[in-house]
Amino acid sequence: MYKITKEFAFCYGHRVWSQELNKDFALDECLMCRHLHGHQAKILVTLEAKELKNGMVTDFKHLNWFKKFLDDVLDHKFIIDISDPLFGELLPLFKDKKNLISFPQNYQLANLTILKDKPKYLLEMYESFIIVDFVPTSENLSMWFLEIIQQKMKSLNIKVSSVEFFETPKSKSMAIA
Repeated sequence: MYKITKEFAFCYGHRVWSQELNKDFALDECLMCRHLHGHQAKILVTLEAKELKNGMVTDFKHLNWFKKFLDDVLDHKFIIDISDPLFGELLPLFKDKKNLISFPQNYQLANLTILKDKPKYLLEMYESFIIVDFVPTSENLSMWFLEIIQQKMKSLNIKVSSVEFFETPKSKSMAIA
């Protein structure tokens, strides 16, 4: 078995509305992750193959599309769960959960065409939300990325071995295929 790993980084915001703490382990009951907050994320994508093709698992450039996805879709955006109780407060023009555009990578964006007569600052606010159907915890994000990457890489017969997601330099999750 052969493996390669490539690193990516992006900035994002989120809120873990489902957070609960046990004060016997956390030492307090401060639910900071329920707040709107942001991170400088790092992702390690590990690909594997049983045999090498042209001496490689695959060319590292075959992951450039993922860097583009991170830059174009997620960088400096706020990832919000459509089931978050604050969804309607944060996206009031979309609180009915209609006028959303779905993408194959399992996320949605607000349809900004309904904002054509609204001030520019509203457009800028609404375009900053990436809507998902899961609580955007580190664990769920790492699995989401694994699924996105695996879907794309299967056409090359390349398996995603794992995705390590560093929410902070000292805290990471891992999704393993």
